[in-house]
Amino acid sequence: MNLRKNEGAILNIENLTISNSRGKELVSHVSITVELGQVVALVGESGSGKSLSAASIIKLLPKTLINKIGKIYFCTDQQTVEINSLSEKELCRIRGKEIGFVFQEPMSSLNPVMKCGEQVREVFQIHKIATPKGQVDKVYDLFKEVGLNDTVRIYNSYPHQLSGGQKQRVMIAMAIAGEPKLLIADEPTTALDSTVQLKIIQLLDDLRRKRNMSILFVSHDLNLVKGFADKVYVMRSAKIVESGPTDELFNKPKDIYTKSLLSCRPSLSKKLTRLPELKDFENPESNSIFKDSIISDGDLNKKIAGYSALQPLLEVSQLNVQFPKKSAWFKKKAFNKVVSDVSFKIFPGEVLALVGESGSGKSTIGRAIVNLLDQKSGTIKFQNQRIDDLNPSDFRHFRKQIQLIFQDPFASLNPRMKIGEAIAEAMSVHKIYPTKAQTKTAVNRLLEDVGLNPSDFEKYPHQFSGGQRQRISIARSLAVNPQLLICDECVSALDVNVQAQILNLLIDLKEKFGLTMLFITHDLSVVRFIADRVVVLSEGKIVEFGSVPDVYSNPIQDFTKQLLAASL
Repeated sequence: MNLRKNEGAILNIENLTISNSRGKELVSHVSITVELGQVVALVGESGSGKSLSAASIIKLLPKTLINKIGKIYFCTDQQTVEINSLSEKELCRIRGKEIGFVFQEPMSSLNPVMKCGEQVREVFQIHKIATPKGQVDKVYDLFKEVGLNDTVRIYNSYPHQLSGGQKQRVMIAMAIAGEPKLLIADEPTTALDSTVQLKIIQLLDDLRRKRNMSILFVSHDLNLVKGFADKVYVMRSAKIVESGPTDELFNKPKDIYTKSLLSCRPSLSKKLTRLPELKDFENPESNSIFKDSIISDGDLNKKIAGYSALQPLLEVSQLNVQFPKKSAWFKKKAFNKVVSDVSFKIFPGEVLALVGESGSGKSTIGRAIVNLLDQKSGTIKFQNQRIDDLNPSDFRHFRKQIQLIFQDPFASLNPRMKIGEAIAEAMSVHKIYPTKAQTKTAVNRLLEDVGLNPSDFEKYPHQFSGGQRQRISIARSLAVNPQLLICDECVSALDVNVQAQILNLLIDLKEKFGLTMLFITHDLSVVRFIADRVVVLSEGKIVEFGSVPDVYSNPIQDFTKQLLAASL
């Protein structure tokens, strides 16, 4: 069997179409070619069909989906095969050995009750590679190759005992264990910090060169693949809308959707009043608003100076937070200090950003402020009144004034409660309105404020997209008329177009409701757009603090310089 289009290709997808049981096309007439040693990026927003296209290559589609038409040709060591014509037994010889797959979320992909080393060793066992002792040695070698030098500890660790970056490296080790010719990486860096993202990208590129391996890299972030991919395919609404060599696509994008993906991500070098959205490119007249929308660093610093002349809304002094270590019952209880002597002020109307890698303590600080954590010391004042030592009953008034927006809106919404009821519940608890009719009217008004419809009142969380669910979470936070919003990684899991919409929405709501924000994130480009001042955290301590223009243009600490370099 020969390749039909490109004799040098290791993978050739021709006219792939996938439908659900109702006949809706989720992937429509998609054709992709990957050559030997090449990195090909498949980019698009959630629901565009990119992950389904990738999963179809090794027939991992849910049983409810139907691969209607199309051919998938793969060049094995012996011959070129058409994937859809293979039996399950024949396909098992290819999966894991000649085609590796790295999934988006390692915690849900790794077995939580099995040691990481044994999970990687399984690949050698399944494909009968080496003796049992040799298999263990091969796992150690793989761990070193992917940058996990503490091999014995990693081998004997369970997934929950490793960081996000370490878990993803274990997944990569598992995917390359069979020395595949093709590695499919499906959003392998989405949930990671920018510095860890960069390390994973560099690792994949090093492995590709060392092993002469091809990579199909699936992502929602076009900018992420700029210096990594040789060729890019852009997907939207189940179809490929544009493709070409990376340099050509970035320098001369043709499709409106591609142009929007390149433009809607915040810039590290300038601050805009609003981010461009897809609708702005679909309606060129509205795009004119961005011509004069840059805020100069001088103007921003003047605004910050004006804030600092006010009485602080929130003041955190010498905050320490510690968590108990797991220990035997007969031993003295020990603690891990995750936040050490952190102090900062937030002024009315300001947006202060907390930036750091995973485990730096930034989310812990947010939870400590709203009294969701014990084992803390120091002082937290809101409107010059100390709130860190209040009991839950006395804190209720301040809980109304300080609201928290979580990273995962689906996990923070009750799946059995209609979204209108979820928003109304907060109003009822704090007795904002005297009657149910007034409460419902207020909820409908809030839904419109966050870009949803009053008719959405009766719907459940699963009926909305990720961006819409985040809008619902924002509406629920605003339901009690807070003064301070703590946004904990509230845009990190969103596609770049949806992220731009939510960031613009937060700016609009800030002006309309006179909000002050503590914005927690690992994304420095988002900070550049939304924040006035920034606190940089590392290992629970503040390493740099200042106005966004000053810190970005003249970072003092090496750690801050590394964060900025990783975000470029």
